[in-house]
Amino acid sequence: MKIESIRLKNYKTFADLQLDRLPTLAVFVGANGVGKSTLFDIFGFLSDALNNNIRQALQKRGGFREVISRGQTGMIEIELKFRLNIANKNRLVTYLLEIGEKNRQVFIHREILRYKRSNYGSPFHFLDFSDGKGYAISNEEDFAKKDEELTREEQILASPDILAIKGLGQFERFRAASAFRNFIESWQLFDFHITEARPSQEVGYAEHLSATGHNLALVAQYMFENHRDIFEQVLQKMKGRVPGVTDVKAAETEDGRIILKFQDGTFKDPFIARYVSDGTIKMFAYLLLLFDPRPHPLLCVEEPENQLYPTLLPELLEEFRMYAERGGQVFISTHSPDLLNAAHLDEVFWIIKEHGFSKVKRASEDALVASLFREGNALGYLWKQDYFQGSDPHQSLHLAP
Repeated sequence: MKIESIRLKNYKTFADLQLDRLPTLAVFVGANGVGKSTLFDIFGFLSDALNNNIRQALQKRGGFREVISRGQTGMIEIELKFRLNIANKNRLVTYLLEIGEKNRQVFIHREILRYKRSNYGSPFHFLDFSDGKGYAISNEEDFAKKDEELTREEQILASPDILAIKGLGQFERFRAASAFRNFIESWQLFDFHITEARPSQEVGYAEHLSATGHNLALVAQYMFENHRDIFEQVLQKMKGRVPGVTDVKAAETEDGRIILKFQDGTFKDPFIARYVSDGTIKMFAYLLLLFDPRPHPLLCVEEPENQLYPTLLPELLEEFRMYAERGGQVFISTHSPDLLNAAHLDEVFWIIKEHGFSKVKRASEDALVASLFREGNALGYLWKQDYFQGSDPHQSLHLAP
């Protein structure tokens, strides 16, 4: 599954956004406060709404009146278009969510899943709910039937602030709803915290790195025991990028905890993770994340350059690119010209503010930037020199130590 487009209306700084033809790897750049985190927060918002409900997802962000764009009235709208294999055909599916507030009560005004059943005609609604009630098609993959012959299951939700895909997505007979729910549940908004990755952890089991990286030692142990060939690739990458590192082990302590040990070739005894540099820990975490045998369908990473030496960033971006090619779409935000220098023209977007609201521009559609890039100028250099019109790189320029 791959997100093709994002449309937002009245979501925080994005009063009106239409972002089409998203690549498998997208790099977003911009000054502080222009909306990079807000764009990624869309995915966190949908995840929170699925896990709980719309009201709680909004409360986590200050409530409806803090989320709706300043000075705007009406609905908050989120629309995603994504590719999904249905009946052996790659189809473009649209998910639309409209959220309103009345008498301080939040409700879902409209929730729709639709796609075309054939090459002609309008997209068909396979899920359509409004104010807590609606229908879903249970035999949507029976393409031999005419539209009017499909089976509609009428449903009433427990509350008008609950997503219909939360309940119906548990059933395989609602193919698109089930796939989209699984898609959301598999997203990873990676916000790595060094302080959480360093401590030892109770013996346990973890296949995937958590959003903060707190289970780093458990994932290292899992990879070593179950995917030794992949772990050896990670280790070889570490040896090439972090001088002195010859081995990494997840060791069990006497009191039943797991700790990471990094072996330096010049010392007899390994270093426990709490004595290793931030950059070493972070590079190891990123490699475990990006060499995951089952990549997340969507991975969002904010400012991966933090704590990493600038010369490592082009190689790291190439790792993100290979991860995307294996099936995990990647969105990155950055302030680093060194990372941006390694990006392709069609991968780069920049975010600016106009009249108080955020806009997203595409590097490949800017005639000057595209021309200078084809002449051999790196994108990080162009951004640093303020060729990205409307951006202010000097406000947020970040060079990792």
